[in-house]
Amino acid sequence: MLEQRIQQHFIDSADLKYQAGPLLSKPIAQAMQALLACVTSGGKVLACGSGVSGLLAAQFAAQFVGRFERERPELGAIALPGDTTDPAADTADANDADRFARQVRALGQAGDVLLALSASGQSAAVLAAVEAAHARDMTVVALLGNAAGGGASSSPGGAVGRALRETDVQICVPHERAARIHEVHLLALHCLCDGVDAQLLGEQEGSI
Repeated sequence: MLEQRIQQHFIDSADLKYQAGPLLSKPIAQAMQALLACVTSGGKVLACGSGVSGLLAAQFAAQFVGRFERERPELGAIALPGDTTDPAADTADANDADRFARQVRALGQAGDVLLALSASGQSAAVLAAVEAAHARDMTVVALLGNAAGGGASSSPGGAVGRALRETDVQICVPHERAARIHEVHLLALHCLCDGVDAQLLGEQEGSI
């Protein structure tokens, strides 16, 4: 029984990724170009998210500054500190909703990119960060979802998705389970790192 439950997790995760690939490949490619344009013009990426999304934002920043799979010059990225200990922080009622926005206003400049993650699409802190980024003439790349309990089911990407501009990029995972959304967000972040490296360094022999 337990082994069947574990196997079902693998099946569900693989099924969602297989279904989401054709849907998300175009916005991921657009996000990749936005990141590339940013770093090649001397800009930086500010990444943020609450709960598990904050951990993914930190991982992305570490791989962008350091390395993904190949050695290369450092790329500018900063993970904005927030609440990564409470998975429930990714909601409209999260405390200190201005915590990311203050950092965006302090660090963000025109030409920078805000990489915003929210499995529910309803994070008040992420929404405020998006609004602050727009005020700084930054492009927003938003990795979103419709996690149950976030009130986002009626609108893909929730409140954060509705706040995006035409010049922003939305990567919205069509699912209501946060764990599955986070898994696809991680894969999307790996695609972004790999794509930027491929554009900067050329295709690696033997790679995809």
